[in-house]
Amino acid sequence: MSLPLHRSRPAPVPSRQRRVAFYSHDTQGLGHTRRNIALAAALVAADPRTDVLLLTGNPEAAMLPLPPRTDVLTLPTIRKTGDGDYASRALVSPLEVVLDVRARILDAALGSFAPDLLVVDKVAAGIRGELLPALSTLRELGGTRVVLGLREVLDRPEVAIDEWARSATTEVLTDYYDAVWVYGDPGVYDPVVEYRLPPEVAAMVEHTGYLGHGRGTAVRPRTRPTARVAPPAGPYVLCMVGGGQDGQELARAFAAAPLPDGHRGVLLTGPFMQRSVRDAVTAAAAAGDRLTVLDFVPDSEEFIAGAAAVVSMGGYNSVCEVLAAGSRALVVPRVSPRAEQLLRAERLAARGLLDYCHPAGLTSAVLGAWLAAAVSTPAPPGTPVDLDGLQRVPSLADRLLGTQPAPAQGQPAGGDVRVAPRGADRAAA
Repeated sequence: MSLPLHRSRPAPVPSRQRRVAFYSHDTQGLGHTRRNIALAAALVAADPRTDVLLLTGNPEAAMLPLPPRTDVLTLPTIRKTGDGDYASRALVSPLEVVLDVRARILDAALGSFAPDLLVVDKVAAGIRGELLPALSTLRELGGTRVVLGLREVLDRPEVAIDEWARSATTEVLTDYYDAVWVYGDPGVYDPVVEYRLPPEVAAMVEHTGYLGHGRGTAVRPRTRPTARVAPPAGPYVLCMVGGGQDGQELARAFAAAPLPDGHRGVLLTGPFMQRSVRDAVTAAAAAGDRLTVLDFVPDSEEFIAGAAAVVSMGGYNSVCEVLAAGSRALVVPRVSPRAEQLLRAERLAARGLLDYCHPAGLTSAVLGAWLAAAVSTPAPPGTPVDLDGLQRVPSLADRLLGTQPAPAQGQPAGGDVRVAPRGADRAAA
């Protein structure tokens, strides 16, 4: 597509003030946006003179608490179809038209904002190359460092390697990017090894550690007030299904599961759960007096920290929150269309940091038995894992922008590595 380029860089910002932009394509759920908000909060906390612009394909981002000096620009929405392709989510226009509008918005916004640092979530070129015009504009203007941020697990190696090749990710990285941040611990899952990344890309990789510690406090200063719902005062067990669009079976099983004596159940359905399923589990809660159903809370960390046990899907953010809280957790991962959650659950369960149950073996009886054991027996020790990504990222950004020297060889990029709380035995599925 042919788009006008910005030929001159906007006026410089005052000394030491920084502009940081985050892009996520967001076709499903809030995971990419929540990860970028946590990163934005860490950067603003480290340097309060940082302005942040979040570019997202998810209008629901407006429901989330934001750090200071952070604003959101939402793009026309797209969604994944049943066959893994993409389509417009709201507009009736063809996908090509929607992507063209998104590309023009991205090019104009980033060219005008002229960030010192742009962090792109997962898809280096954007969906169908929608970010390429903006990347070209920023390269012409000069002055912007560009980072690709990757969660530690993308998919099964054969799938991820094929997708990487088809989208020419290596070529995009070498043309436009300065670094690749992997939000994980290579001792758990190392994408450089698992996906056989080429040497020129491997040389760009920095492992930040999981974005675990500090998530709950990073966005406490809010620019958008949200009604607060407090966790129950007494003992409770918690079930989370991410955004809810694919957590129906887990929600149904938890609503029907026997709860441990003396404990309430709290079910967070997420904002995207099918209305009929949400209505069914809400009706189940109304029929008794021990289950609370909430569709959305902006501070799930508080619910996790107070729970006697947590049942969750295996999304990146949920797992980071569970590990950081030290909660005894059972993960029921999504297994299609991507195996990301299953691979993450298997690796962390092997370290004794959580239990997992394949969805094929999920029943309310299985959940009830696990909950009863989880609230009555201590968890065995697990293997340490690095959860200090949010503390390390500001130092990586400073190094990239030339405001901090690189650490001595063999030293981590950020502060001392802290140890994840111990998990539990693997649940039989």
